[in-house]
Amino acid sequence: MELKDLCERVKAAKYKTAQLSTEERNNALKHIAEKLVKGSERILKANADDIAVAEEKGMSPALLDRLRLSTQRIEGMSEGLRQVSELPDPLAEVLEEWERPNGLKLKKVRVPLGVIGIIYESRPNVTADAFALCFKSGNAVILKGGSDAIRSNTAITELIREGLTECGIDPDAIGLIEATDRETTKLFMQQRDYVDVLIPRGSAGLIRSVVENSTIPVIETGAGNCHIYVDAAADEEKAIPILINAKTQRLGVCNTCESLIIHEDIKDSIFPKLAQALHEKKVEIRGDEEAQAASSLVVAATEEDFAKEYLDLLISVKTVKSVEEAIAHINRYSTHHSEAIITEDKEAAEKFLSGVDSACVYVNASTRFTDGFEFGFGAEIGISTQMLHARGPMGLRELTSYKYKIYGNGQVRG
Repeated sequence: MELKDLCERVKAAKYKTAQLSTEERNNALKHIAEKLVKGSERILKANADDIAVAEEKGMSPALLDRLRLSTQRIEGMSEGLRQVSELPDPLAEVLEEWERPNGLKLKKVRVPLGVIGIIYESRPNVTADAFALCFKSGNAVILKGGSDAIRSNTAITELIREGLTECGIDPDAIGLIEATDRETTKLFMQQRDYVDVLIPRGSAGLIRSVVENSTIPVIETGAGNCHIYVDAAADEEKAIPILINAKTQRLGVCNTCESLIIHEDIKDSIFPKLAQALHEKKVEIRGDEEAQAASSLVVAATEEDFAKEYLDLLISVKTVKSVEEAIAHINRYSTHHSEAIITEDKEAAEKFLSGVDSACVYVNASTRFTDGFEFGFGAEIGISTQMLHARGPMGLRELTSYKYKIYGNGQVRG
């Protein structure tokens, strides 16, 4: 199907999707959840073909693991759809209502964003996750996955479309761009007449490409140069497990700690123990001159290290004289994702919370909690690192806008 034709069909479907009742959307999600499990063999066959091509190209084991599906992973996708069906309907929410002196009654209500375009990389489970969140919030969605997973994504999308049809719902509530060339991707980013918002999910390079080439409003997600600042008043028993969890629990995710900042007052007491704990987890430590002097485990850092999202067993270290200096360093090098302070000083904590310009700012907790499920949203489409339209983990509410409903009784303006 030609790109323009696909976009036109999904745009037409968005108005129908927005009018579906809560029950209709929930029932469809549950039906599709069952259909994915019943269609496991079809999905796994397509995925096996993707894996074979990827292995032939020499894809790394880590990326192969992201691409590979199994019966268990398909069951997880199915369970994800069921969980989304059980979440509260964001479109049922009235944000505000009031009456004017002239008798006009106003309601501010949630509405879908419309057609959401999502450009993402290898993981085929995103196909089902993204559909579920967009559909539950009354949106239609156009998906552009990576070429590595095109067969898997096609099989999953076909099953979703069949499930929608079986529920009496327009299957064009979801569209998949099957062309894998870069020119089609760039052309998709120009479809402002059809797509209301574009959400890139993946590497910093992918996000940068979308931001630079899109004429559609973009919600930036992803890249995370996340910092942990260990203050002069830090509790050592909290600092070490928080840092190790934030750095090493999962390396390839955007809420992993990539940068450590230490107050000079603790560089000869707590910091050597932090360095030893990182070393035991096989983390290479790249620091400034003060950090190198405080621990033989630290090698010299470059300017580039302080701005790097490693996604690897690497961490940068900067020494500062105050919480204000820590804030300034973070605001200079951060990707505005997630930052944390370890301190028992309430005043320092509040300065940090107020001064750091990031979506999520923690006191005495790991940055790994920046996640829609951990925040109680049930699920997320991604983590926004910008100010507009949403910030932080984006759940169902963040996939809506609002409009005003005004009820009159013959009023005219004089």
